[in-house]
Amino acid sequence: MTATPSQPRVNWQAATITGTDAENARTRTLQLQVPGWPGHQAGQHVDVRLTAENGYQATRAYSLAGAPGEDPALTVVRAEGGEVSPYLVDVIQTGDQVELRGPIGGYFVWKPGPRRRPVLLLAGGSGVVPLRAMLRHRARLGDDTPMRLLYSVRSPEQVIYRRELAGQADRVSLLYTRTTPPGWPRPPARLDHTALAGQAWPPEQAPLAYVCGPTTFVEHAAGLLTDLGYTPADIRTERYG
Repeated sequence: MTATPSQPRVNWQAATITGTDAENARTRTLQLQVPGWPGHQAGQHVDVRLTAENGYQATRAYSLAGAPGEDPALTVVRAEGGEVSPYLVDVIQTGDQVELRGPIGGYFVWKPGPRRRPVLLLAGGSGVVPLRAMLRHRARLGDDTPMRLLYSVRSPEQVIYRRELAGQADRVSLLYTRTTPPGWPRPPARLDHTALAGQAWPPEQAPLAYVCGPTTFVEHAAGLLTDLGYTPADIRTERYG
């Protein structure tokens, strides 16, 4: 019998906020400094824990927004009535600390492979966060893997990483579901076969797909991909809510 290597234990540790960036009215990116950070892969996440003065604790999982080799960063959308996200978006300041555990996850990650299989990234709302990490990882490496992002979002005001994505118009497409910018060529609509077929790599190229967003979006998008001929084993999904 061959022994299976044990996974390293992931402990809670203090993370210091070193900077913040407002992405839109409800979304904030937090830059973190974590002593002894082991590095992470594009697509991994961490657990964040807050402790109240009375000892009550609340824990939430957040995708890592930065590429491997960058300091860890979290992009948080305020959930109305939430216990953790309103504090991270509206209250926490540079120099404050949170408890963090990670990096976590090995399935929903991307790194270049020898075959350079095309990669399709499908994001719904804040599901763009781990996919942004994949785009940044590719760019930092100077890698030539074909990669496209189709980002479904309700309105222009809710786009996350607006300026960064605008600089990648050759590989990023936005799909608005509620309202569009003036003069936008497509009326508001949810992701459908036509929109996806216009961005998806042909199945015969053996593409990989990464889909992240609310559960309903992920299930709908994965179904469309299989209808297009994508192999289910090559569709990797991560959902929230």
